[in-house]
Formats: sequence, C-alpha cells, structure tokens
Amino acid sequence: MRLKLAQASMALSLLLPFYFMVAALGVKFDLWSWRVGLLTLILQVGLPLFGLSLILGLVALVASLVRKPRTGWKMALVGLLIPLLGLGYAGAMRQGSGDAPPIHDVTTDIADPPAFSAAVMAARAAVDANPVNSMSAPMGSLEAYKGPEFSAISAKTLGEVGRGAYPDLRPLSLPAEPSKVAAAAVEEAKAQGWTLVTTDPAAGVIEATAETFWFGFEDDVAIRVRPSPTGGSVVDVRSTSRVGLSDLGANAKRIEAFLAGLKARMAAG
Repeated sequence: MRLKLAQASMALSLLLPFYFMVAALGVKFDLWSWRVGLLTLILQVGLPLFGLSLILGLVALVASLVRKPRTGWKMALVGLLIPLLGLGYAGAMRQGSGDAPPIHDVTTDIADPPAFSAAVMAARAAVDANPVNSMSAPMGSLEAYKGPEFSAISAKTLGEVGRGAYPDLRPLSLPAEPSKVAAAAVEEAKAQGWTLVTTDPAAGVIEATAETFWFGFEDDVAIRVRPSPTGGSVVDVRSTSRVGLSDLGANAKRIEAFLAGLKARMAAG
C-alpha cells in the first residue's frame, strides 16, 4: 500500500508539468481561449491538482519512512520535490514582479503617450481586447477598476500609477537624427522578436506586437521618434496588453529592454 501511494505521488507530480504546458500552449495555438486555459485549466483545476500533489507527496514520504521496510521513499521524494520546485518557481516569479500595480498599459510619456494606429485598434477590437485608456483618466473612472479593492489607486490617473511603479521609465534622448534612430528602432524591434505592424522611419512611427512564449498573449507596442528641442532625437514607447488586468510588470520590462537595446545599438554605430 505504501509503495502504491509513493508510485501514485510520483506519477501525479510527473504529469503536472505536462498538464500546465498543455494548458498554456493550447491558448497559444488557439485550441481554447485564454480564459479557458488560464482561468479554468490552470487556476480552477491546475492549482487544486498542484495542492493535491504536494499533500500526496508529503503523505507518501512520511508513510514510506515511518517503519521498515522503507520502500518507495525515493519515488515519494520525487513526488514531493516536483510540486515544491513549482511552488518555488511561482514564488520567484511573484517576487520578480515586485509590487507591480494591477495595470497593463505603461508608457515613457504619460502626458503625451504614443498613439496606436487604426489598424492596431481594429486588431484589438477583433479579439475583444482591453480598451486603450487615456493616461490622464482617473483609475476609478475605468470600468475594470470600479471595485472597492482598487480604492487605494482610484483617485490616481493611469499614468500616475504607472509612473509611481516604474519611475525610471522615461523618454530616451539620443544625439542622432530622428530618421536614423527610427531605422535603428525598427531593427531593435526585430531583434526583440516582435512582429512589426507599422514601419515608417521617415515619420518616426513604428508599431509591433510582442507575443509571450507559453500562452501566446499579445501585447501591442507603439514607438515614436521625434526631434529633440535641444538637438538629436527623443524616443517614446507605449506597451499595452490585449488581455488580463495586471501584466506583473511585463510591459515595463519590455520597454526597458527595448530602450536599452536601442541605446546600445546606436552607440555601436
């Protein structure tokens, strides 16, 4: 009986990673919607399975060690370690997001953010994506943030919440002329692995779509390059998720990585 318990524990724990992979990749390849993949398969079903695996592994390990013959303890240990590793990974992901606010739209210029084209807005509307709100809109006026759980940020604007969470997210000033910077921005967007939607270096406008690996979540990115009043160019970026309330800081990290890459690309000539 103890051996069967250990075997069941190990089998369940080994199946869990594949279950989560299938749930996520099913969204990416349009086998089911992101709500089914994330909310149902992972949160409603996957998390209880995760807890069951953890408990079963612990029970199996204790049962295999309390008395001789101590058989099956290695399988039980595997059955316990896999969900523990998963728990550690989830904790690291959460810690990596820091105190990210429940927003999914950030920009380097909250007073005058880059605008998305009609083509991008149409693509968002076709998949019933999050609305693209004004950065000057009070959070409490936005439909998604009307609940009492958002009372701490309801009086702040969307831009203020983003700036408070990511104070270093600022426009990038470069000494080169706008057309040269815009051309480099196109190449950097490609290097980031984004799908280009609009490329108009002469106008200083670049739009792209970034896709996450597991779920295939799509975020829209607008890049604007303008002449600087003091000479050279100023680059602004806006990154907005199509689905989900909180991006866990992903959009800010994306903008930071792009600007760092663009700055290095320009420095390298």
